[in-house]
Parts: sequence; structure tokens; C-alpha cells
Amino acid sequence: MEPDLHNQQQQRVHSVVIITLPPSNDPSQGKTISAFTLTDHETQPNPNPTFQPDPFHQTHQSRLLFTNLSMSSSHRFVLGLLCLSLIAIALYSSVFPNSVQMFKVFDQSREEDNDNNRRETTSFVFPVYHKLNTPRRERNLAQVLGLVESIDQELVNAVKVNDVFSTGTTVFPVVTGDVYPNGVYFTRVLVGDGDGDYFHLDIDTGSDLTWIQCDAPCTSCAKGANQLYKPRKGMLVRSAESLCVEIQRNQIACEDCEQCDYEIEYADQSSSMGVLTKDEFHFNLHNGSLADMDIVFGCGYDQQGLLLNTLLKTDGILGLSRAKISLPSQLASRGIISNVVGHCLASDLNGEGYIFMGDDLVPSHGLTWVPMLHHSHLEVYQMQVAKMSYGNGMLSLDGENGRVGKVLFDTGSSYTYFPNNAYAQLVKSLQEVSGLELTHDESDKTLPICWKANFLISSLSDVKRFFRPITLQIGSKWWIISRKLLIQPEDYLIISGKGNVCLGILDGSNVHDGSTIILGDISMRGHLIVYDNVKRRIGWMKSDCVRPREFDHNVPFFQG
Repeated sequence: MEPDLHNQQQQRVHSVVIITLPPSNDPSQGKTISAFTLTDHETQPNPNPTFQPDPFHQTHQSRLLFTNLSMSSSHRFVLGLLCLSLIAIALYSSVFPNSVQMFKVFDQSREEDNDNNRRETTSFVFPVYHKLNTPRRERNLAQVLGLVESIDQELVNAVKVNDVFSTGTTVFPVVTGDVYPNGVYFTRVLVGDGDGDYFHLDIDTGSDLTWIQCDAPCTSCAKGANQLYKPRKGMLVRSAESLCVEIQRNQIACEDCEQCDYEIEYADQSSSMGVLTKDEFHFNLHNGSLADMDIVFGCGYDQQGLLLNTLLKTDGILGLSRAKISLPSQLASRGIISNVVGHCLASDLNGEGYIFMGDDLVPSHGLTWVPMLHHSHLEVYQMQVAKMSYGNGMLSLDGENGRVGKVLFDTGSSYTYFPNNAYAQLVKSLQEVSGLELTHDESDKTLPICWKANFLISSLSDVKRFFRPITLQIGSKWWIISRKLLIQPEDYLIISGKGNVCLGILDGSNVHDGSTIILGDISMRGHLIVYDNVKRRIGWMKSDCVRPREFDHNVPFFQG
């Protein structure tokens, strides 16, 4: 075949030289010379040509700028060279239009690549409305439901996702919730074969296992927001499967059992006992698609303690920790999402919020990132803190050498907990609050420390001027180069039922290990918190928590 001389000509290298003469009325400015080398590639005609600005349509001010940049200063010369480059390209485009077309097609192809990447990494968004494993008693649920069928350990074949998306992000809205008086934020999930049933789950970044009260039958269940979950025959998880080994790592496992029993005891001595099962969870993807996939979770048929009070409004717990059994880890292990979790709890009592799993909705800027602290036994979200202060006064850390502490992010905790020394120092510092307008009210038993005012308190804005912010310094001990997490007065105070203002920070001597700062819901409201398990970092920023910043407004936020 004969060579295409036209194509060869279109791919030649062209050189352009621009000589700018000085104004006739001011020859002292001299002249400027700019040289460019461009390659002209053949491209297909662009069906949607972009608008090209007129390089010669300049204001008087811009013309003066170009004149000044031709002076001898090296800095100004470089800026002038950049400006002249734009003029050269515009002139060149009028002579060799195919070359400019190359840039257009390149930009278009890059946009198409970005679109493909977005399709491959869409997101789940969920609306939002310390445990020790100890063996107790067991129930053979397999005998109730019949023989257990074999369950694929990886559960890959159970995933039903649109082939266009290899990974995604799901968003759950916070249905409702508050720190006081309910003390819980929960979301809504759709579980079950076919259309499924809705269940309200308490969002908990400090819990590994997702579990739902179930009719197995139930020994001790609160009358929750919805009907009890009914497990299906053949869907129980065998004790030899990897996720059962994970949940029973501190228990005496039964390798030959046909079911996987679990028991979880929480910090307030509440507990849940049941068996692991699997069923179809229905997710709304960020891009508007739906995904149905089998998830392993707990069928809780025996709940004890204060947990039963929480279950009057919810049906169970949504485990969001870093453990393999948690919901985000299960989704990430099958390639459905990137292992990133984010939540935003509205500070407004009438607000709601959202949770997302996946990395599509992580803001590209504005987040303060710090390294995630690794723990050999606990799969929780922690960071290291170098200093802590109330106003200008330092608070002790009960960590190593009393100088380095840990902060644990726990949405399962309504309030924030400080180690004993830091808590005692904070309470002492707050004595300055008591005065002519605020006085201690020991008759208010809402929280250990409450103040009454000689005026009507309608919101925290009325009293926050009496208090100071708490600062957590992360990383370097030097204030200038360190990261800081500010806990404003509205992030640690509540208004009680008596109309008093109360301190929402409690003594954490008997919580967790006693030396860790537990950051609860009260101090995370009005912030987007992101846990990036891929890059092992934690990020936060202020937010109204109305909707994710990158959320597509063409897709309804609340679906189903």
C-alpha cells in the first residue's frame, strides 16, 4: 500500500517563532523573541468543538501587563513568556487547526478515562437515622431450621452487582438520632430475599459484628422498631468457616458444629447472643444502581442489659470497625467497595446525616488527615495524641510517660470519655464557669455535672461563651507543624430536660482500657469523619451533614 503523504505531512514537527517589536512611542522597551516546537497529529473531527477564546480580545489593563513583562527582570520575563505561549498557540491554531484538534481530543479522551474510572469506583451511601467475647449458653438453631447447607466461604458468587461497576460506594442516610435523650443514631437497611424487610440498626464504628434481633425463636428481645428478622433455612454459617473463626477467636470453637454461635459483651455489661447467618442485603449505589449481595451477620435471639433500652427504637447494630466480619470489610474483601468508611452526624437536633462506604465521596480537599494507629488485638479506629488542653491549660495524658495518648472514634458511644487524670483536671478548670450567671445544679441527675442559669437556655449558643474549646494535638509536639482537632463547647455540652447545661464528657477510668480518650457522638456531630483503611489514615472536617459534598444531585439521596 502506498504511504499516505497527507498523513505524513500532518505528523511533521512545526516550529513557530514570535518576534514582538517595541511600541513606536517607546523603543527603549526592546523586543521579545519566543520560539515553540509543536507536533501536528492527525485526529478525527471533533463533533463537539470547544469554544476557543480570542487571544487578542484584551482589556487595557492586560495590554499594560504584557508590556511590563517584557522588561529585564527574570521573574517578569518568565511570566511574559507564559503569556506569549498562549498567544503562540492561538496563532498556530489558525494556521494548523488539526494540531489544536489534537489537544481537544486528548482532553476529551482524558475526560472519558475519568468517566470510566468513576464508573469503576462508584459508592454506597447510607442515611443515618468495647466488647469482650465470653462463652455462656448455646442454642442449636440448626435443629430449629433444619440441616445447614454448605456455604461458599468467599461468597463471591452471591454478589449481584451491575457489571459496569467493579467497585462502588453506598450511602446510608441517618434516619434519626441524637445524643440526648435517646443517645443513639441509626440507619435503615433492607435485608432478605425478594423485596426484603427494613431494619433500623445503631451505627457503631466500635463494633465488629452486624447483628439483628431475630425470631429463632427469641429468648430475650425488645420490641424494636420493626418485626423480628426470620432466618432462612440453609443460610446458617458453619463453625469451620473463616468468619466464624474470626468472631470466635477468644472463645472455645466447635469445629464440627453445624452453626457458628457468638456472644458479645459491651462496655456497659450489655450483651447479645445468637448465631451467624447470611442473607441478601440490598444496597443503593451512589450512581443510582442497585446491588444485592449476601452478607454474614448475627441473628441475635438473646439480648441482656441496658442494650434492651436502645432496642426499643432499633433492631440491632451495624458493625463498622476494621475487623474482617464488619460490613465494610466484607464488601471490600469481595471487591465491591474500597475499604473506606465515612460518617456525618448533623449537629442540628432536627438534622440527620449519612454514612458512606467506599472512596468516591471522600472530598478531594478540606480534610485534616492523620495516621491511623494500629492495634494488634483491637480492630478499632484510633489515632495518637501528643498534647491536650482546655483553653490555655494543659490536660494530662495517661499514655506512655504521661505524654502520648490515644483517641478512639466510637459512634456507639453517646458521650466522650477522658482518662481519670485529664477528666479531673477538666472538672477543676470548669470551676471558673460557676459564677453569677451559672451555678451547679446537683438535683439534675442527667449527667454528673450540670449547671443552671439565671436566664432561659434555649440553645447551646446561649451558654457556650462561658466555656473554652478543648484542643487535641496530633503528631508533632510543636504547635506550628502539628495537626489539631478542636472540640468546641457545643461539641461537649448538652441541654438537659430541666433546661440546664450539662458536661457531656465523662470519667473513662472504667471504659475501654481506662487510658484512652473515647470520642463519642457528642464530639463528632457537625463533622465529616473518614476512616481510610487502605491508606491507614483518619480525616475530618466541619460539615452541615446535609449530603455528601460530591453527591450527584440527579440521584435522590433518600431511596427506598
